[in-house]
Order: sequence, then C-alpha cells, then structure tokens
Amino acid sequence: MKLERIFFIFLFLFILLSSLAGPSASASRGDVLSVDLQGPITPASDDIVASALQAAEREKSSAVMLLLDTPGGGLTETYEILKLMEESKVPVIGYVYPSGAAAWSAGTLILIGSDVAAMAPHCIIGSAQPVQLSPLGQVEPVNDSKTTNAIVALIREKARSQGRNETAAEEFVLSNLNLNADQAKEYGVIEYVAASPEELLGQINGSRAKNITLNTTQAGIEQFGVPLNLRLLKALSDPTLAGILMLVGLYALIFGLSSPGLGSEALGVVALALGLIGLGFNVNVGAIFLILLGLGLILAELHSHSFGILALAGLLCVMVGSILFVPTSFPEWYVPGGYQRSMAMAIILPSLILAAFVAFAMYKVAKARFAPLASGRLVGETAEALDRLDREGYVLFQGEYWRAEAEEPVEKGERVVILAKEGERLKVRRA
Repeated sequence: MKLERIFFIFLFLFILLSSLAGPSASASRGDVLSVDLQGPITPASDDIVASALQAAEREKSSAVMLLLDTPGGGLTETYEILKLMEESKVPVIGYVYPSGAAAWSAGTLILIGSDVAAMAPHCIIGSAQPVQLSPLGQVEPVNDSKTTNAIVALIREKARSQGRNETAAEEFVLSNLNLNADQAKEYGVIEYVAASPEELLGQINGSRAKNITLNTTQAGIEQFGVPLNLRLLKALSDPTLAGILMLVGLYALIFGLSSPGLGSEALGVVALALGLIGLGFNVNVGAIFLILLGLGLILAELHSHSFGILALAGLLCVMVGSILFVPTSFPEWYVPGGYQRSMAMAIILPSLILAAFVAFAMYKVAKARFAPLASGRLVGETAEALDRLDREGYVLFQGEYWRAEAEEPVEKGERVVILAKEGERLKVRRA
C-alpha cells in the first residue's frame, strides 16, 4: 500500500504542476513569435498553435512564425490549425525550416493556408494525397472521390484566398506533386526563399498580411515557450511512447489483478489512459470491451485447468481489440504510409509480446502437466504445502502441483510426507 500511496502522490503533484504551468516565454511587443512544429501533426499541435496565437495577440507581436518540418498528421488537427490561423488577428508566417526539412501532406496544407509562405533552400513540400493501410499492411491511396474532392476543395480555397497557385495546390493532392523551394516560388506556391528566420524577416518587411503592413526590419525573434501540459501531450503523442504506455498498462493490469495490493492496477489504468490520450483519436468502445474481455479470459486461465483454451480466446480478443485501435484510414490520420505502418506496429506490438508471453507460460504449464512423474515412487517422499491443507489443498512435489488431502490441518509452507496416491490425489501428513 505504501507504493500505491507514493504513486498517487507523484501523480497529484504532476497534475498540479501541469495545471499551474503556463507559457514560459512569449514575444515582446513588436517581435515575431517563433513556434516549432516539428514531427507529426498531433492533437498537441493545434493546442500549441492556439496557445501561441493567444500569447502573440496578448503581447501585440508583429507576427507568428510556424517553423514546419513534418511528415503530416491528423486532418482534424490540421483543419483546426487552418481555422486558428484564419481567425487570428496576428499574421501567420508559414516557414519550412531548416534547410533540408520537408512539409508533406498536412504540412503542405498549413503552409498554403498561412498568410506568408516561405521555405529554406533544399526543402520539399507536397505528397498530399491521403493513404490508408490495407488489412495486409499494404499502403493504398484513398481513391474515394468524396474524400479526394473534399481535400482538393480545401487546399484550392486556401490557395485562392492567399493568392497562390490553385492548380499546383490541386496537384499536391491528385498526383502527389513535390516541389523544392525554388520550384515552389517559381510556381507561385510560396512568396519567399530564405536561409534563416532573420533573413526572412528582412525580405517580408513592408509586405501586407491581414491588412497589416509588416515592419520586421528591427523585430526580434522570440521562441515560444510551450506550456508544461502541452509539452506532455506532445511527448505522449509520439507513437512509440504511446505504444510503450499501452504495453506497460497491459502488463501492470495483469500483474495487479493477479497480485492485488501493490498498486499495479492503478498504474496499469493510468498508463493505458495516457497511451490512449497520446494516440489522439476517438476510442472504439467495442475495442475496449474486447481488450478487457481478453485480459479477463487470460486471468481466468491462470486459475483454471482449461489447457489454454481460455488463454487462446483471451489473446484473440486482445489482438482484435488492438487492431481496431489502429487508425489506418482517412480522415482519422492524414499521413504518409510509412508513418502509418510505424504507428500500427507501435499499437499491435504489445499484443504480440503479450501473446508470446502467454504462449511461453502455456508451454511451461503443459510441459509440467503432461510430463512423466519426476520420480517413480511417491510414498515416503516429502512435498511442500502451497496453501493451508484443511483438509484439502495443493502441494508442490519436485516441480509438480498435486491435489492433496491431509490427515490433519497443515499450514502453508510446511513440509508433508506422502502416504499414498489415489488417482490424481495424494494422501499426506505433516512431516
């Protein structure tokens, strides 16, 4: 119980610090607030952008600069970011940076929807066609006209509203067009190519965005300090960490339910909850039911003699439930196929590890049950009482579990002498 209390104390302190934490840095009046959007666009990304825009409006910043380097991400989150940028009173600069970075799929949408679009040399944008994973794990493009037309209409409208090349924007989706910085500027997809944020501020000085003339020659660049709670959400959104949390949660629940009192049940529930939050999509109720049912069947196998039938059924439930959790289709996740495969493995891998663990345990149990007796003679040998024999219980004899009947009560852990064997039951007495 002491371990459980310590766990909840640390959890409470963590939640308290997260709730009290606010933006640790913001731009001074007239400066440009820089926001890193590196890695996939996750549920944390739109919260970070919203917090940065609020700070920029509060501090009267000249603009907000989104530094893009992303393989893509959730379309729901991307649409929310586009909406936030459009509603913001502060001009938003989309900047693919540093040199060699890429802003694919969802990143391209954000760049085209920004008030000012720029790229560093040797950067790439494009590949905005949504894809999904087939049941066999193959990457397949989404050819549904309803889906494709919706994305095309969105990206064309964003390009039109910002005075950018609508045809090129459409080809990003329809034919996975990719452009480097020079090509993007030549085709009118972006306005500027700059090697650094400072150079970009010099180039955009005097331009207009949101009916505001940008005066950035003397503006400084302040890095936005992401609040602690959003930093946590961003970390949890990493598919590898989310998968590890799911794995820890499953094992902790099994251990806690089989050995109550150590607080593992609470750790398992928290780990699973954090993993689900990190995955950032709506939880399928049926998938949760299957996983919980599967865990219950596996635990029932530990206390029964069904020769693995319950465990196999439980493993099937857990694996099917885990597969249902994988966001493999549009519009839940709008990312390249390679990233979808990585995320699928991060979710399914815990089930495979659990399956291997249970299969090994079943093998050891079957080996012990069906192996020949360790000794040809039983009478006169000693065994250990596994629980209190009053009058029946179990004893351990040379690595084998036997049902035993004692002449008088025998306490757990005491040695007993085998008097006789009647079928699958031993007659014993205290040694």
